[in-house]
Amino acid sequence: MLRHIVTLLQRTEEAIITLLLGTMILLAGTQILLRNLWDSGIAWGDPLLRVLVLWIGLLGAMLATRQNRHIRIDILTRHLPVAWQRYSDLLINLFSSAICALLAWHSGRFVYYEWQYGSEIFSGFPAWLAELVMPVGFAVISLRFTLLAWQSFKDKRA
Repeated sequence: MLRHIVTLLQRTEEAIITLLLGTMILLAGTQILLRNLWDSGIAWGDPLLRVLVLWIGLLGAMLATRQNRHIRIDILTRHLPVAWQRYSDLLINLFSSAICALLAWHSGRFVYYEWQYGSEIFSGFPAWLAELVMPVGFAVISLRFTLLAWQSFKDKRA
């Protein structure tokens, strides 16, 4: 049952990023055509494109972390003694999880202040709704790094 729920969440995540990317491509193409052919454009198009870039970036980072295909800086791990290399993945994943948890906390505070202030992005759309992907995304990434650390720990014990 849990595996079915996880699979459903993963497919939903992939569907959302696909939908957002398609929307971004269509909107950007429409904006280009409107500007070049009729010297006009959609007033809320550019702010929406900026929001979509933020969402796609964080959803892509969540996807990369889920698949353990994120960017790594592993120059140090190559030069560690063999005995220490066994634990480098565990420590790196725990450190990454802590940093992402910190980012989730502070971006959550930022979104809360935006909600309190009542700022808008365009056409009365609240900024905090568009920015909500930051604390949620970093929290999910932190959780996934924690799970990767746990998997590293289990692998080292075996």
